[in-house]
Amino acid sequence: MAYLCNSPAFKPLLKAEEQGALLSLNDVSSGSEAFLIAVISQLLTTHPILVVCPTVQIQEQIHEELRTWLQYLTKRDFKASDPQFFPAWDVLPHESRLPHADVLSERLDTLIYLTKTKKEAAPRPLVVANGIGFLQRTFTLEELKKRFRNFALGDQIDPLDLVEWLEDQGYEPEAQVTQKGEIALRGGILDVFPLTSPWPIRFEFFGNVIESLRTFDPQTQISRGKIKQAAISPGGELGILKQELIIDANYKTTSLTEHLTGDPIFVFIEPEEIEERAIDYLEQVPKTDQFHDTWEETIQRAHENGTVVEIREAANKSELPIQSLEHYRPLGQTSGNTEIAERQRRDFFDQIHRWLRGSYHVWIICSTKSELQRFDELWAEYGFGTQNKEPQPIRTIGHISRGFLIESANLVIVTDSEIFGRYRSQRPRRLKSPHALASRSALEIDFTDLNVGDYVVHLQHGIGRYIGLKILPTENRKKQSGEKTADEGHECLAIEFGTRDQEQEPPKLYVPVSEAHLVSKYVGVGKAKPPLSILGSKRWGKAKSDAEKAVADLAAELLKIQASRESQPGHAYSEDTPWQREFEGAFPYEETPDQWASIKAAKQDMEKPQPMDRLVCGDVGFGKTEVAIRAAFKAVMEGKQVAMLVPTTVLAQQHYNTFLERMNDFPISVELLSRFRTKKQSETAIKGLATGSADIVVGTHKLIQDSIKFKDLGLVIIDEEQRFGVLHKEKLKMLRQTVDVLTLTATPIPRTLHMALTGARDMSTIESPPQDRLPIETTVIEFDETIIRNAIQRELNRGGQVFFLHNRVTTIETMAERIRKLVPKARLIVGHGQMASGTLEKVMTQFVSGKADILLSTTIIESGVDIPNANTMIIDRADRFGLSELYQLRGRVGRYKHQAYAYLILPRHAALLSDARKRISALKQYSKLGSGFKIAMRDLEIRGAGNILGAQQSGHITAVGFELYCQLLKQSVTRLKGEKVQHRIEVTVSIDFLALHPGEERKAKKENPKQKKLGLEVYIPRTIEISSDDSENQPNKLHLEKKDIGRAPAYLPFDYIPETRQRITIYRKLAQFFDMKDLKIVKEEIRDRFGPIPKPVDRLLRVAELKILAATKKVTSIETREDKIMFTRNGSLITLGGKYPRFEKRTPDKRLGELKILLKAL
Repeated sequence: MAYLCNSPAFKPLLKAEEQGALLSLNDVSSGSEAFLIAVISQLLTTHPILVVCPTVQIQEQIHEELRTWLQYLTKRDFKASDPQFFPAWDVLPHESRLPHADVLSERLDTLIYLTKTKKEAAPRPLVVANGIGFLQRTFTLEELKKRFRNFALGDQIDPLDLVEWLEDQGYEPEAQVTQKGEIALRGGILDVFPLTSPWPIRFEFFGNVIESLRTFDPQTQISRGKIKQAAISPGGELGILKQELIIDANYKTTSLTEHLTGDPIFVFIEPEEIEERAIDYLEQVPKTDQFHDTWEETIQRAHENGTVVEIREAANKSELPIQSLEHYRPLGQTSGNTEIAERQRRDFFDQIHRWLRGSYHVWIICSTKSELQRFDELWAEYGFGTQNKEPQPIRTIGHISRGFLIESANLVIVTDSEIFGRYRSQRPRRLKSPHALASRSALEIDFTDLNVGDYVVHLQHGIGRYIGLKILPTENRKKQSGEKTADEGHECLAIEFGTRDQEQEPPKLYVPVSEAHLVSKYVGVGKAKPPLSILGSKRWGKAKSDAEKAVADLAAELLKIQASRESQPGHAYSEDTPWQREFEGAFPYEETPDQWASIKAAKQDMEKPQPMDRLVCGDVGFGKTEVAIRAAFKAVMEGKQVAMLVPTTVLAQQHYNTFLERMNDFPISVELLSRFRTKKQSETAIKGLATGSADIVVGTHKLIQDSIKFKDLGLVIIDEEQRFGVLHKEKLKMLRQTVDVLTLTATPIPRTLHMALTGARDMSTIESPPQDRLPIETTVIEFDETIIRNAIQRELNRGGQVFFLHNRVTTIETMAERIRKLVPKARLIVGHGQMASGTLEKVMTQFVSGKADILLSTTIIESGVDIPNANTMIIDRADRFGLSELYQLRGRVGRYKHQAYAYLILPRHAALLSDARKRISALKQYSKLGSGFKIAMRDLEIRGAGNILGAQQSGHITAVGFELYCQLLKQSVTRLKGEKVQHRIEVTVSIDFLALHPGEERKAKKENPKQKKLGLEVYIPRTIEISSDDSENQPNKLHLEKKDIGRAPAYLPFDYIPETRQRITIYRKLAQFFDMKDLKIVKEEIRDRFGPIPKPVDRLLRVAELKILAATKKVTSIETREDKIMFTRNGSLITLGGKYPRFEKRTPDKRLGELKILLKAL
């Protein structure tokens, strides 16, 4: 395609080479701007180019399209520059918040790239910015070089000096690195997550020498691979600039323009719109601001430093007009009438053929391989295929939004938009963070995440309240300063239990962290607080056995339903057809791993001869609908009809549009039944279902009325079943026995429950977010007009839309007036459920198509409405909503790849119910993606669990806590399926030559300094009860039991793993293993994350190994006393060759080896 650049038609573009020139290109069809810029870059190869766009959306589109065009237009001997993306800060000028790490990452990437392209051999840079980013100031070249460093293996630097330097660069010290801009130092290991790196980097030092460099996964914390060099960029930009200006008022900053050298070309797309948006934005900038240039300064600098090219769509006199293809009636947004669409496409293909015969260069550009294949089939079908000797179009793959025609160059570009009528989905730009790789572990309920005041479950003693971590001394010895160090005692979880007498102080249980696996966070159902268990009472044992009986009944019921369904005859679908593969290939996004797994599972169910009944759970916007669409397509391919049942009219409309758009290339008829349809439309749809001319119908509960008959219904898709009434649910229950049913829900199902139900209920969960989704920034405010105006203005500045939720129809118009006064330039529309259906549909269509900036509405937007461009939501009186409701509402924004904002407005000075406060703080806390079920947990509502298990099980979940309930359920399901339940054999270990807690070996040294190896006196703590009387007199004194043991330490030392939570997690893992493979994985993880394994940790791992070995031999206890060894099995001591075994070796490490040999010999 490079030959095109030599066409005489593009001669006017050469004017851009003249210093200080102004080149206006008018009458340029929308969608062709990137092509023009790519041609300019090829004609004027020595000039850097800066493209300035009016909005973020256009900036992203131009950036994506430039990559395609440069690939095809670049001359073979010329190395093209990869277009750089330079975003604006996603904060308002006067906000104290700092921009998102991914925004800073892309800005710094571009600046660093520009420093490299100053070298002669480098290709000239091409940068795409938007008007607001163009105004913002940044680091000077010298400052950037000073703050950017490369490190290599063998380099010498003191780790503490490096940490100090990193902190000066804006990096934040944390216990564990999970986000960009964080660092963590643990002994000789330093973790850093540079802003410009896709993965965090782990430095391992030997003294002051960098001995190893590797990248690691921020979720699992485990290394991914070794690297030889690490480039560390600054850990921030705006924050650093602000700090430097406080220290030195003369600190220099610079503009993006000044980073471009050598006669740059400035390309402004729709310059008047850029100027208008820039001036609106600058009105919000405080007078004292030093981080923005004025519009006049910026434009003047562009004219002085280089050439300015202006591109406009307006049809003024133009030297290079570029036409849209709309005049040739390509396929528009389809009406659902396949005959009209077919005729229109045929006419358009005839026009393509005429262009080819008229010696035009025709390029067909599709975004996927399967779309290109589909074009070839249609082209051949209409008689224009390659078997004809006539000229053929050039076919290729790329991401171009619209086609266009350049008459003077005899060039026609046709895209999949014109061929298939798909104008909506712009392919998302890939961010550099591996968001899509967020592993499942991030989404599990963390039962170890304890906060003071949380209810906890102790496996043996029942429900208590966690009151914090306590260091209990092993003796009443204090340092001269009067303070204890952590190393002088046992680190214990302190838990408070119930009392029979209210007057009595509650007894406390101190659990050493090495036994933390016995304690987990309590999660129940509903808002009731659980009663605390009384130590020593039988109530806890009874609650456990009642729950066991109940889960056994539930498991039996679930398996019975499963068995009866499997005995019913169903339709077994054949394997995927070529059309199915083609249809799936046309999906404009990249499927997430979970999405793939769910699609595969649903299709496998359909290929079985029994009816399918699968539940697909996934957070809002994680791609459940695509699973349903593919299952529906599969059903229609075999002549079956599909009904999709949704809870709201608005959602029905949206799903209908999605189905229409996805099915557009195929002869499939899609209908809609809802109150948005006229009587005539509804009658046509109902008739079509009865005669079989309608393949798919989307509708509300109208669909399950008796009056609606299907000719051959094969698949029912139910969205959010829990929102239908009891009668509807009964109707659905009957359906389930005869047809395939796929249920979708965004009320998340906790993973623990999912695992427990494996084998009893077919369930898929989609937990990985689509790539490039950022967490939602949540702010709680009182009704403050300035904050609300700013929030709306920020969204409008970047060309986005705003949801404003006001859930009272009576006062919604008054609120509309208030908002109009706040932002007079914004286009506001109002929508609520009491409107006439046609009006509401019109309102929603206006907003979805971007013809309005603000939608002020009631909760009609709660379920499933997808408007990628709406990324700010303001919820009035957020205290009136339940937590899951708030979460679902907030999930309406952040569906795309921009930072999304949610503002929760609470009433002024209201003594808010503590419940509402808690709900809202939980929402802020869990703004992480996919935290839907952490939310549900935090509100203790587990509605997902209730929906699946039924109300009668809730009482048992409350009695024993969710984690234990799920364990019992899993065992019951396994047992009833006739499979072997894997029970842990608890092995108690009492080894008198090891100190299993800090402080024990020191005590031993103190008692008997002369004895070097064995027979030393020390005290071993046990998990013990301290009665309230004792705790009065000796608040921190343990009951101690004398033993005669040695002093070799076998624990996780404070200085090796300083963070308590991390130590507890590792102790918990070590206590819960079944086999050596797990132990090996943890050993590798410890070595990787914390550095070379010291002796105490090595011994602890060897003790864990002994426990696993003992469990495989059914040994329940290992005890040593001086040189005696006692193994217990079934309550009896074991002999070897008729004798009790004794030690032959003298050192602790060799004795551990002896124990291993003896256990293996059993």
